[in-house]
Order: sequence, then C-alpha cells, then structure tokens
Amino acid sequence: MKILVTGGSGQLGLALQRQSSDHHLIAFDRTALDITDAVQVAKVFMREQPDAVINCAAWTNVDACEGDPEKAMLINGATVAVLATGARTVGAQLVQISTDYVFDGTKQAPYVETDRPNPVSAYGKSKLLGEESAGPDALIVRTSWVVGPDGHNMLKTILRLLQGPDDLYFVDDQVGCPTFTDDLALTIITLLERKAQGIFHVTNADAVSWFRFAQEIAQEIGADPKTVKPTTSADLDPPRAAPRPMNSHLDNAALRDFGVEALSSHQVALQRVLALTANKI
Repeated sequence: MKILVTGGSGQLGLALQRQSSDHHLIAFDRTALDITDAVQVAKVFMREQPDAVINCAAWTNVDACEGDPEKAMLINGATVAVLATGARTVGAQLVQISTDYVFDGTKQAPYVETDRPNPVSAYGKSKLLGEESAGPDALIVRTSWVVGPDGHNMLKTILRLLQGPDDLYFVDDQVGCPTFTDDLALTIITLLERKAQGIFHVTNADAVSWFRFAQEIAQEIGADPKTVKPTTSADLDPPRAAPRPMNSHLDNAALRDFGVEALSSHQVALQRVLALTANKI
C-alpha cells in the first residue's frame, strides 16, 4: 500500500515512519499539508493517489482546547470531513485516530467499542465529531495515554521531573492504559492490511493510575519510587482547565474479535521505550 500520514512530525506520525514494512509511507507535517485547507488536501491527495490515509494531525492540548472549543472543533472535528472527502475521491481508506476522552469516565468497568460516548471536555467533544466526520467506511482507532520517545508526552515529563530533588505528585484517581507509539503504529498498519473498518480500541494492556505509572517509571530507571506521591484530581494545584474521565480504561474487544494480536502490557513496553527515550529527554 501507499500510505499517506498527516501530522507526520508528531509522536505517532514518527512512530509510523519507524515501522519496517513493504508499504510505501509518505508523511506530511503541518507545513507541507494543512488539513484545514480543503484545496490543498484535494491537490495533495490527487497527486499522491494513496491507498490509505492515516490522520495523526490533531490539537491534543486538552486544557488549551477547553479555552478555545471552536478551534478544537475545527481541527479535531470538522476538518476530518475534508480528509474523508479527499480519501473517497481517490479511493483511499481513511484511518482516524481518536481517544478515550470520548467517554465520561463514569463506567465502573472498561469501555468497549459499543459503549455510548459522552465526552465531558471540549477536546473529547471535538474528537467525537472527528469520528462522526470520518464517515461509516473509515477505520476509527481509539487509544489512550499515548507516550513514546518523540515529542512532548507524560513519560518524558515524568523522566525530567525525576531528575530533580523534589517529590512528585500525580493523581491516583484517574485510571487508564498507557499506550506506546510504536505498538500503536504497528497495530494500525496490521488493521489496514486486514482491511478493517469501524471502531477499534487499541491500547497496551494493564490499566494503571498516573501515580502508579510514575512509580513504575521511577523504579525502571533506578530512582526512588517513594518520591512519587499520590494526590487527587480535585487537589491539583493549579487545577486543570478541562475535566478528565476518571476511568479511561479501554477494552480492546474488537481487536480480539478481529483476530489481531493483543498489545503487550504497558510495563513490558515501558522497558523497550525507555531505551529509545534516554537521549531525548
């Protein structure tokens, strides 16, 4: 396949480019392809004639989205319809990357693909609009807590903070699945190869709180896990602008039903990604 990737300079876009496969992958960053520009999108798609388009372009700053919901709805939501139109015109499969934040987090069990979304933040609402704008033939990949060796993410933030002298405080009442970009990228390629459509949850296994995840990272790098302290979302200072779902645990039920190998535990993946991250903090 010839696969066109938008948001090619982001952490998932870079991870897709690291995957070794027989496919021809071309990645565009924001300067080369502005997904809000319908004319440019149509021109690039017609020139490249891709078999698949993976949309990694998004505004992922959750708190900033809360302050400018119109911008969030444009970039993460309405613009996906432009990509969907362009993909249909050239006969390409659209892959839209979505998020656990389409759920409100009140369910006591892991969320499956058939659960009804109910986002509580502007970011979550914009990503849900993106799912709807992608159309019925798209492949929707919902993931969560994405971290990796590239860009800005919570893993790299924790690693930087662990180098300092102060105790660290992370919430222990938000639970989800850390998902590592290379594992996510490989699974997306596998789903494309198998001509998957519809909604799939794709995360590494074993849900954990941010507090527990930070402790795991500390232990892996030889820092003292006791310097990581628990707190609650309500006690964060300063408070977050956007509400977060307390339960972000996504069950990868559709992935199992489709016969795709489950992603490893995030604890196993953490050991691999730390080796890639060491020189990128």
